[in-house]
Amino acid sequence: MKDNKHVVLYIDDDQDMLDTVRIILEASGFMMEEALTAELGLKEYKKCSPDFVMVDLMMEEVDSGINCVKELKLLGNKVPVFMLSSVGDNLHKFADTTQLGLAGVFQKPVDPDILIKAIKSRI
Repeated sequence: MKDNKHVVLYIDDDQDMLDTVRIILEASGFMMEEALTAELGLKEYKKCSPDFVMVDLMMEEVDSGINCVKELKLLGNKVPVFMLSSVGDNLHKFADTTQLGLAGVFQKPVDPDILIKAIKSRI
């Protein structure tokens, strides 16, 4: 929490998605930190101590989203992590979401109501 607002870290290489989600989150009273790569996302995670994390599945490299989530787990992450994916329900073909410790998966483009409801129910 920062400035009495819950902090959401969103890691995605698509600046348009980052900008869109920022508008949704800030309009709902959240603060958003962002990173354009998995590597930068891990650095930002350590810096901002988020209350909720969202990671895009396919960024600069096909498996960088999955590797980012694995690294968060190794860092002892205890906050909910959601993966964003345009493959949606087919994510299980790319990764074992249970083994990764994901709290859930959002389909891109993310529905604002579903996003806010999921965040509020988990923090």
